Amino acid sequence: MNAFHESVEAMIPALRRYARALARDADIADDLVQDTLVRALRSERLFHGGDLRSWLYTILTNLNRNRRRSLARKPVLTPLLDTATEASGTEAESRDIARALATLAEEQRSVLLLVTLEGLSYREVADIQGVPIGTVMSRLARARAHVKAVIEGERPALRRVK
Repeated sequence: MNAFHESVEAMIPALRRYARALARDADIADDLVQDTLVRALRSERLFHGGDLRSWLYTILTNLNRNRRRSLARKPVLTPLLDTATEASGTEAESRDIARALATLAEEQRSVLLLVTLEGLSYREVADIQGVPIGTVMSRLARARAHVKAVIEGERPALRRVK
């Protein structure tokens, strides 16, 4: 196994973590990671150095965008959110955070996850998303405000994606 393959293999746990948080479905996330790995390994000759992590996240992000576009052509079935008040403490907080993340716009959720969960810089996220760094900062600020509002029980403002 060459160094490139070893580096890609080392990124699998981080890719899975990001994909699961992004897709909110373990099976879909695993498919996204697998497709990302296949594309990366097939396109090894196109990788001319640089940040492998950002390159892999870019591939995964683009695959997820394509998946969401194809889903947009199909009817949407909205799951009912769990509103049970029996949970308390950490369990309730986790459920509130999950609900807040689920209601974020896709672009805001992915920026929030890449910055907070994966620890990427704003510049790296901007490169992955293909947007200016100011857009990343704006999306992140809106995502944080939305999550805070949902957790505090406020009615979040309408989603506006920049």
